[in-house]
Amino acid sequence: MFPLPTVNFPVMPWDFVLIILVLGILIPWRGAARMKRLLAKPELGAADRLSLYGSTVVFQWAIAAVVAWRALARMLSPDELGLAVFDSWRVASTAIVLTALLGINQIVSLRRLAGMPEGKRGSVFAIANQIIPRTTTETCVYVGLACTASVSEEFLYRGFVFAVFARLFAHSGFSSAAAVSLSSAWFSMAHLYQGPRGLLTTYVVAIIFALVRIWSGSLIPAVVAHIGY
Repeated sequence: MFPLPTVNFPVMPWDFVLIILVLGILIPWRGAARMKRLLAKPELGAADRLSLYGSTVVFQWAIAAVVAWRALARMLSPDELGLAVFDSWRVASTAIVLTALLGINQIVSLRRLAGMPEGKRGSVFAIANQIIPRTTTETCVYVGLACTASVSEEFLYRGFVFAVFARLFAHSGFSSAAAVSLSSAWFSMAHLYQGPRGLLTTYVVAIIFALVRIWSGSLIPAVVAHIGY
C-alpha cells in the first residue's frame, strides 16, 4: 500500500507550481482547441490521423520527461511517484481485475451506443469516430499511442500530481483524500475536449485509478487498465 509522505512542502516549489498550471490549464485548452479543429472537418484522412497519433506521442513523452526531471531534481522518491512495487501479487491481481472490469464496462457502453440514434451518441462517440484507425498501419501507430498515453498520463497525474498534493497536505489529516480528489480533477480537466459528460466520467474513472494506486502502492495496475480501456 502507498506510504503517504510524512514531510510536506513549506512552500510548493516554483517549478512544481508551473507544471501544475500547465497540466491544469494549458493542456486542457490545447486539447479542446485541437479537437474542435479536427471535428470541424467532414472526415479525417489517413495522413491526418497518423499526424495526430505521432504528434501526441512525441508531446506526451516530452512533457513526461520534463516532469520526471523536475521530480527527481526535487527529490520526490520512486515510492511517492508510484514507481515502486511493494507487493507483486497484489499489483498483478489488481491489474487483471481492474482491466477486466473496465473492459466489460467498455463493451457494454459501446453496445448501448450502437443502439442509439447517431444524433444522441454524444461528443465522445463523434471524437472516436474521427480518430479511430482504419488500416493496419494506423492501428500499429495507434497501439503505440495507447501505450504512450497510458504510461505518461498515469505518471503525470497518478504519479506526479498525486505525490505533489499528498506532500502539500501531508500534515493536514486528509492528505490521501486531497491527493485523490485533486489529482482526479486535474486528470479530468485534461479531457476537457470530451465535454461535460466526458469530464464527469473521466473524473469517476480517475478516482478509481487513484484508489487503486493507493491500494497497490504502484502505478502498474492503472497503466495496464488504461491501455486496455
